[in-house]
Amino acid sequence: MGSVPDRQPTLEGELVTIRPLRPDDWDALFAVASDRLIWEIHPAHDRWQEPVFRKFFDHAIACGGGLAIVDKATGTIIGSSRYDIHVPAEDEIEIGWTFIARAYWGGTYNREIKRLMLDHIHRYVGTVVFIVGQDNLRSRRAMEKIGGKLIEGRHHRGDGTVFADHVVYAIRRP
Repeated sequence: MGSVPDRQPTLEGELVTIRPLRPDDWDALFAVASDRLIWEIHPAHDRWQEPVFRKFFDHAIACGGGLAIVDKATGTIIGSSRYDIHVPAEDEIEIGWTFIARAYWGGTYNREIKRLMLDHIHRYVGTVVFIVGQDNLRSRRAMEKIGGKLIEGRHHRGDGTVFADHVVYAIRRP
């Protein structure tokens, strides 16, 4: 605890493998992300468009914490997440930018993805924060289901970026 977190691990669950995102994952990941219904209540509701998703993907690669989510049964990429904005002074890191194909919605996959990611990163960092669009009720319910606690009045990322249309949830190391 307190050491530099490994932000690109390979994590194995019953349903998924989470592994470092690579530039050659573009085609498979964009095939998932191009479903506009994934983004319909997300603040970045245009992320299904190739130029918008290209920026998202390039940032995921550049940030050093981008992850691909692979369905173990089929070996196909079903989504992505990332660890980003580590604030050692606050013993905090952000998990976010997560999306999975609609065929995997319903909780089981999301719970496993978040459990694997939380169990891993809590070895290094005490508090994990999640930034969620305030009107994205689907994601807010999902956060509450996995134990996220709303931080009332917080409207900034760990790097100081301020936003008005999002809320912050935290999950602390057990």
